[in-house]
This record gives sequence, C-alpha cells and structure tokens, in this order.
Amino acid sequence: MKVKRYTCIVCGRVFPQGQGIVLKRAGIELVFHSKSCLTKFFKLFIERIDEGEFKKAAREAIKEFEELRKAKQAVKRI
Repeated sequence: MKVKRYTCIVCGRVFPQGQGIVLKRAGIELVFHSKSCLTKFFKLFIERIDEGEFKKAAREAIKEFEELRKAKQAVKRI
C-alpha cells in the first residue's frame, strides 16, 4: 500500500500522511508539517484578510471557545 506524501506550504518539507496538519476548506488544501509552520502561515493570513470578515470570524470563534471553557468549568465542579 502506497502512503500519500504531503509537502508543507511554508517550509517545503515532505512528510507522510498521518503526520503534520492538513486542512481542507473552500476547495483549498493547506498542508503544514508542524504547528510552527501553521503559526507562521496563520499570522500572515490574518494580517491580509479583510478587517470586517476578520472581526466577525474572530468574535464568533472567541465566543465559541468561551462557551466551551464555561462548560468544562461547570463539569469540573463536584
């Protein structure tokens, strides 16, 4: 059986399927060999995204993570 190989879009490192981070959205595949490469890409990406779209998406994500944290805190209290 042949293992699929990916190439990191930030550093160019080649790695086998099952390792690294592969994100697919809107017909685009984003491939990163490490969280360091993902962080570099994400930092540049948010600097270039439209401010209005960024605000909306960031607020929604922040709200979702806050709700998840609150749910975990409620479960931990016994």
